[in-house]
Amino acid sequence: MLTPNKTKTIYICQACGHHSLRWVGKCPDCGTWNSMTEERVTKRKRTFAKQKMTPTPLGEVDVQDEDRVKTGLKEFDRVVGGGVIKGSVVLVGGDPGIGKSTLLLQISEKIASGYDKVLYITGEESLKQIRLRSERLKIIPDKIEILTETNLDLILEVLRQDIPFMVVIDSIQTTYTQNLESTPGSISQIRECAHKLINFAKETGSSVFLVGHVTKDGSIAGPKVLEHMVDTVLYFEGEKNHIYRILRTVKNRFGSTNEIGIFQMQEYGLEEVENPSLLFLSERAKDISGSVVVCSLEGTRPLLLELQALVSPSTYGMPQRVSSGIDYKRLSLLLAILEKRADVSVGAFDVFVNVAGGVKIEEPAVDLGTMVAIASSFKDIPADNRSVLLGEVGLGGEVRAVNQIERRIKEAEKLGFKNCIIPQGNLKALNQRFNIKISGVKSIKETFDLILI
Repeated sequence: MLTPNKTKTIYICQACGHHSLRWVGKCPDCGTWNSMTEERVTKRKRTFAKQKMTPTPLGEVDVQDEDRVKTGLKEFDRVVGGGVIKGSVVLVGGDPGIGKSTLLLQISEKIASGYDKVLYITGEESLKQIRLRSERLKIIPDKIEILTETNLDLILEVLRQDIPFMVVIDSIQTTYTQNLESTPGSISQIRECAHKLINFAKETGSSVFLVGHVTKDGSIAGPKVLEHMVDTVLYFEGEKNHIYRILRTVKNRFGSTNEIGIFQMQEYGLEEVENPSLLFLSERAKDISGSVVVCSLEGTRPLLLELQALVSPSTYGMPQRVSSGIDYKRLSLLLAILEKRADVSVGAFDVFVNVAGGVKIEEPAVDLGTMVAIASSFKDIPADNRSVLLGEVGLGGEVRAVNQIERRIKEAEKLGFKNCIIPQGNLKALNQRFNIKISGVKSIKETFDLILI
């Protein structure tokens, strides 16, 4: 039972949720400027009834109800671990206009067609806007129920009258509860609304999808609050100038956090990409310096990607270092290794590195390909376009082994490449035979002699 107590004013950081009794210009926790907003909170005393608790042996826990429900979109099912878990709460974040609502509307149509009731709750669009989008996506409107409401207390009343299989809240920032005096979108409202929706999902077994806006720095508004509360966090990535969209798992209590799903944005909605490696390499130019093919492993999926580099004399006092799809600090490290260990002096040159297709690569297995692409552009010598490069590069210029090398080689062989350059350490550990030529290298200098024709 809750007993009301006095109300007081505190200041909460809208970026990380840090609390302060007084206003400060810079958040002491995350360092964000001018993010502290005034909110009134009511302290309540909580009393608990005495109940007898009995522990349950782990072996007696029934997991039959945890069967996954496939949505019919293979790329989405791959990302969430094979399907939607009943009673799970999924947060979907992404830039405005990237396609979050389109994706969830398509998933809702698949679920409603094959399983049970789906309720799509929107606080940002009208019923006519949702209907127009459904017609563009060729979705049968009768299979999905729509509700335009932002008051969570009223939403929960509707949900409990006829519990749906799936609920979509678009978006969590526009939803509010009357228990708090703070404005919708504030940290307190986001936390309280998400908490109530999570309790509803766990009590009823309904799967809840929350749409979260992304701030200018690329994080979901209230990330430290929402990401720790929900079961799964998905980021919908992509450039507005590209047709490719990537759905990436950041957190998943029911599966891997390294999987990605790849879609194409078409006039009629999002279309799954069955062979992304072939698609990303379809427009690759041959016999051009600064272009190489690398293999990045995203979860269990190997992706062959074209990595491009352009090195040109600098016209400014400070040479530029620009990277798209690769971490900027990692690029700076590789440039330093090239200067010191391979005698490739690019200190007075502008260096631009790009991963074609708008894909972001985080693993170090593309180090070798990045350095070869830079050296190829610097020397204006085309790299062998029939080869795929794999390997992490250490500070001494040595090429280090990477994980799951056989899966990467299979992908290169499937797409018709003739040669695969891998670390010498991986060459000794191969247990399978391949129809592709495999060359092992120990250093970046040895790689340059082998690949730069």
